[in-house]
Amino acid sequence: MSEQTMMIKGARVLGGDQADILLRDGVIAEVGTGVDATGARMVDADGLVALPGLVDLHTHLREPGREDAETVATGTQAAALGGFTAVHSMANTDPVADTAGVVEQVWRLGREAGYADVRPVGAVTVGLGGERLAELGAMADSAAGVRVFSDDGHCVSDAVLMRRALEYVKAFDGVVAQHAQEPRLTEGAQMNESELSGRLGLRGWPCVAEEAVIARDVLLAAHVGSRLHVCHLSTRGSVEIIRLAKERGLPVTAEVTPHHLLLTEELVATYDARYKVNPPLRTADDVAAVRAGLADGTIDIVATDHAPHPVEDKECEWDAAAFGMLGLETALSVVQHTMVDTRLLDWAGVAERMSFAPARIGRCDTPESGHGRRLAVGEPANVTLVDPSAARTIDPAASASLSRNSPYEGMKLPGAVVATFLRGRPTVQDGALT
Repeated sequence: MSEQTMMIKGARVLGGDQADILLRDGVIAEVGTGVDATGARMVDADGLVALPGLVDLHTHLREPGREDAETVATGTQAAALGGFTAVHSMANTDPVADTAGVVEQVWRLGREAGYADVRPVGAVTVGLGGERLAELGAMADSAAGVRVFSDDGHCVSDAVLMRRALEYVKAFDGVVAQHAQEPRLTEGAQMNESELSGRLGLRGWPCVAEEAVIARDVLLAAHVGSRLHVCHLSTRGSVEIIRLAKERGLPVTAEVTPHHLLLTEELVATYDARYKVNPPLRTADDVAAVRAGLADGTIDIVATDHAPHPVEDKECEWDAAAFGMLGLETALSVVQHTMVDTRLLDWAGVAERMSFAPARIGRCDTPESGHGRRLAVGEPANVTLVDPSAARTIDPAASASLSRNSPYEGMKLPGAVVATFLRGRPTVQDGALT
């Protein structure tokens, strides 16, 4: 056998029955019991769950321009440690990823790093300025093959511009991923609008600022007949709007972040800027609603919104601090804690929401792209092995990311990624980068 051949011995495929998985020359060669492993490198997977390589539809890699916070190399190392084999890199870099040249640069940096495939997300508007459309067609036709477009960090608040973007991307089966935040309703906002924001003296961020934009864009997507994706949904009302849209059969998908599945606004009372995020942490009622929405399929996927920041942008006064949290290395553990250990999802459900569905939405689920594919013979060998019985205390200092702004510091979370394979090549073994 080829020296590239590896045998994953005795893994529980999608949490089900044990099986051996033979990886040869970048593809899955055999799956079953009694597989001939002569000459293969052995990976003892007894007690481990085998998942298809995870896919993140919402990652901030910061390069080019903010390499002090993250680079494509360090961000994809963090992704591999989290079990991801593909990430979609958001456009709010410097320069903004609003041209074919910039998205191709990010795409090539990912190929050179080799830890996870990087799928650039193109900006909807020039410079994220919300005034005129960016080069959507040129980015789609580039070597990066962009299919997801977002001004994430900024809302496309102009309804005419949003309609035009939805119309434009239909030509190449693209999707507009909206950061739902009505800017006039959130001017100067610092946390969720509630009784707590009043007590803390922080300007509130009302749920309706998110929900109003989602409702408008659902109607626009229905009118145009185009695909809409809603980024980092965070409120009960938003879940209800998406549920109604799906009942009408509209081409609308949505994501929730790990931190919105677990953390609540109560943490803001510490004034610790690690908990400052956009959209803000919401109430326990909202957390329950987004968990239920993820469980019943109203919310399609979990996306990390991994948002690294240098120390000086977080260790400062709350008002001055940047919005955002790290997420790649802890996402699967948070999902296990909030969804699997609570029996809201099984591991097959996790695979759907963290691999199959995000790959479909991002259009990287083709045999050529190789992500979000079944663990079956002939499929690309993108595989993640997780130990659900493990537990770890989160230490940001041990992160592969250049940044340390994890909201889970000191928290004990279940599960650990033991190995990640990208086209059959181990990027992580025994929980460490290779």
